[in-house]
Amino acid sequence: MWLHVQVFALRDAGDLAENATAYVSLEPCNHYGRTPPCTEALIKAKIKEVVVGMTDPNPIVASKGIEKLRNAGIDVRVGVEEALCLRLNEAYIHRMLTGKAFATLRTTLSMNGIVINQIGSGADQPGGYYSQLAKEYDGVVISSDMAKATTLPISQEAGAKQPLYIIIAQGEGSKLHIPFLDEESASNAIVLADSPVAVEPSGVSVSVLDEMNLDSILRILADRGLCSVLVDFRDAGGALASLLKDFQEDKLVQKVLVELSPVWMVSPGPSDLAFGGSQSFALKNVEHKEEPSTHLEPCQILLAQEMP
Repeated sequence: MWLHVQVFALRDAGDLAENATAYVSLEPCNHYGRTPPCTEALIKAKIKEVVVGMTDPNPIVASKGIEKLRNAGIDVRVGVEEALCLRLNEAYIHRMLTGKAFATLRTTLSMNGIVINQIGSGADQPGGYYSQLAKEYDGVVISSDMAKATTLPISQEAGAKQPLYIIIAQGEGSKLHIPFLDEESASNAIVLADSPVAVEPSGVSVSVLDEMNLDSILRILADRGLCSVLVDFRDAGGALASLLKDFQEDKLVQKVLVELSPVWMVSPGPSDLAFGGSQSFALKNVEHKEEPSTHLEPCQILLAQEMP
């Protein structure tokens, strides 16, 4: 819907759009998809001026939309608040340039650095950080262990579109039962497996991969139209850890988000996050946020970190 949102906005505006100025974060498209091109809609609506944040990196669009608008007599300004628009459209840009979905790794750590198989109290409620994350991403990558043991991630925000559940199944055997899915919600989940597996409930799409690695998974998701995915890491040493082994060296993860929980856990062994690549690296654009708690324990602390 990103590429054609202007079509719907102009429909809502009706005659009020005539001689108006349209502000868009991304160059209007000039090709047919599920709706006609945005350029045609802008021309038909008799828009006077279009202010464009950034040109579209999609080769079938790149500057062609701007050219068509100008040829139709519409004034076009390009590059207004470009840095902000690049940030806003980062997932779409990444998919266009790499052929892979934009990936954010999320996990919760105890105060002594142990991965916790839970999120902070209130984080998945309306206004909580996890509820908002689930709304912002096209899909959430989880392990089959998580899918079998806990409720699936959802957004509690008003009017939120729920993410696609991407369930990674390795060594599952012949059957996989996902208790928190029903027949109605099964179409909102896919299982990516290393061998044939029958999934309950029926209706869940299953793909058996020749190579179970994050690179191929992100390419498959991009081919399905997903721009951004949240990799929810909750089971140290499990399937997701093996997928993330060399994520930095292969440039597979673009952001890391860590929730620090105010508990001290008994360590089951070595560092639970000892993966990513063979060399240390610095993170940039580090942000810090305190998440209000619904109980009396200290607030959750969030670290949103962008990969170099």
